[in-house]
Amino acid sequence: MGEWIKEAANGFGLTLEISKHLVHRETPFQVIDLYQTVGKGKLLMLNGIIQLTSWDEFCYHEMMAHTVMCACGNEPENVLVIGGGDGGVLRELAKYPSVKRLDICEIDEAVIEVAREFLPETAVSYDDPRVNINIADGSEFIKQFNAEYDAIIVDSTDPGGPGEPLFGVEFYKNMRKALKFGGVIGSQSESPFLLPDVVKSLQQISRECFEYSAYGMFYVPTYPTGNIGICVGGAGIDPVIARREAPLNLRYYNRKIHEAAFVLPQFVLDLLS
Repeated sequence: MGEWIKEAANGFGLTLEISKHLVHRETPFQVIDLYQTVGKGKLLMLNGIIQLTSWDEFCYHEMMAHTVMCACGNEPENVLVIGGGDGGVLRELAKYPSVKRLDICEIDEAVIEVAREFLPETAVSYDDPRVNINIADGSEFIKQFNAEYDAIIVDSTDPGGPGEPLFGVEFYKNMRKALKFGGVIGSQSESPFLLPDVVKSLQQISRECFEYSAYGMFYVPTYPTGNIGICVGGAGIDPVIARREAPLNLRYYNRKIHEAAFVLPQFVLDLLS
C-alpha cells in the first residue's frame, strides 16, 4: 500500500491513495497542495479540503456551468466566474459560441498558476481571447456592476476560508444587481449531509434576493458524502427549467439530469422549508 492523504473536516473524512506530492505552496490566502493519486489522476486540495480530482472533476464543472447556462432566458453573451481558479468551469463555459466575454475573478493568483502548469485538462481555456482574468476579492469585484451579466457562477471554496464573504446576503444582493433580466446565477452550495446549516442559509438568502431560486444536488464521488449542491437564482425566470441545449459530448450533464437535480429527498425538502 502507498501513502494515503485524507480530508477530515466537519466530522467526516475521505481518503485517497497518492504516489507523489507535486506542489506545496503557502499563499496569503490558503495552502495549496497538488498530488498524483493512484488511479484517480491529480488531486487538488486547498487548506486540506479536496477541490477536484482529474478522475471526476467533469461531474462538478459540467453541472456548475451548464445548469446555469442552459437555464438563461437570454442567449448568454457576458458571463462571470467568481473563484474557480482551476479553470474547469471556464472550460465548460467556453464551449458556448454565444459567449463574447468571459470574466473570471479569483482571489488567489497562485491557484491559476498551479492549474496552468499541472492541470492543463481544466485550465485549457485560460488562453481563450474571450477570457479576462481579474485577481481580486469576488465580494468586492461584483459591486461595480449593474445589469452587466447574463450568467454568474460562484465556484467557491467552503465557508471559513477566503470564500467566506461569498456565503453572505450582501454578496447575493450584489449578484442580483449585476445580472441582466433573464439572467441566472449558480453557486457552490455544499452537501446537506455534511453542512445542512449552510445549505439552509444559502437557500434563504437566495429566496430573499431573487425572484426565483432553487437548490439542486448532484454526484461527485471524491467529495465527502459523494455529493454537492448548487444554489440557483433567476432574475425574473425560473432556473429549474432548461431552456436550451447544452454542447455536445458532455459526460455528466443533460437536460433530464438538469431537471432531476432539483428533485430533492424529503429530508432536504424539510430542511429548506
